[in-house]
Amino acid sequence: MTRIIAGFAGSLSLQVPRSGTRPTSDRVREAIFSALEARDAIDGAAVLDLYAGSGALGLEAVSRGAAEAVLVERAKAAADICRRNADAVKRRAHGSAPRVSVVQRAVAAYLEGTRGPFDLVFIDPPYDLPESALAHDLALLAPLLADEAVVVVERSSRSAEPEWPAGISPDRRRDYGETALWWAAADAADDAAAGQPARPSHPA
Repeated sequence: MTRIIAGFAGSLSLQVPRSGTRPTSDRVREAIFSALEARDAIDGAAVLDLYAGSGALGLEAVSRGAAEAVLVERAKAAADICRRNADAVKRRAHGSAPRVSVVQRAVAAYLEGTRGPFDLVFIDPPYDLPESALAHDLALLAPLLADEAVVVVERSSRSAEPEWPAGISPDRRRDYGETALWWAAADAADDAAAGQPARPSHPA
């Protein structure tokens, strides 16, 4: 069973696609969000959850105080579950509901057509996604990040380190059994390459 761990929707059970996704375990999500809260990286954040599956990572962030989340999932069945889970989380909100949108689209196609900036990004692709495809996703993501945005990539512990593009600097790796978490951050504006265009504000 997958559930929201903490925040206003804490203990809420989430639906999970029957096949084609690999939900992040509660243990790994607890580790992720403990570290994010220590960095003060959640409150008010614009969150992007790529290869969202059930949407558990993005929705956990919303439950803990993120301002908005975009869940990107190509498979129709999984995207439908993301929508149902998002609706269930929003019904738990006190006062105005957080902004959560679900986009049924391939990750690269979404990144090519969207605007930023995003403050917190989760990337949890299938373990068999080629490293070259992940590198392409990261290169498309880099110009959409807010200064010092946090990027968390979940991969098999046997996978190679992601190929980080200019604008995203790796921080650390943490292993949890068969799962490896790669942490990275967007470069601050004064460290970024010269000539980058100004980023438009994130659409509502």
